[in-house]
Amino acid sequence: MTDDTTKVIEVTKEGLEELKTELQELEEIKLPEVVERVARAREFGDLSENSEYHSAREDQQLIQTRIDEIQEVIANAKVVRSSKSKDKVTIGSHVEVKEGRKTHSLHIVGEFEADGTGDKISATSPVGKALLGKKKGDTILVNTPGGEKKLEITTIN
Repeated sequence: MTDDTTKVIEVTKEGLEELKTELQELEEIKLPEVVERVARAREFGDLSENSEYHSAREDQQLIQTRIDEIQEVIANAKVVRSSKSKDKVTIGSHVEVKEGRKTHSLHIVGEFEADGTGDKISATSPVGKALLGKKKGDTILVNTPGGEKKLEITTIN
């Protein structure tokens, strides 16, 4: 159940499947492993100076936080159908852009799917926002943390 303050989170079909797979791995493998580590560390006695216990508890909290985050995304996810149109950039589009002499291949995805490597970029990032709705041959100027970039769209798939 969602309320009026809950934000709809746009994801691609592939991105949603990846999140479900990650959630399953966290719940079925990683969380039980860390719970076992916590239990073993408790057996060492005095918890106030038990670094193994504190490390395991911290890992458990990190895993639980990620589980909660993924569950929230899945609960509020709206799968965006990839446009078959090659006319304009949408979420799900694979885009090639030219920056000077360099060519970059980008996949425009929902914000929780972006991978940080630059291949999958969020539609809410400066570059993603600038590309959405644009057509092959369009040139855009984007302000990024690394400075202003001039990108020409060469291909949309």
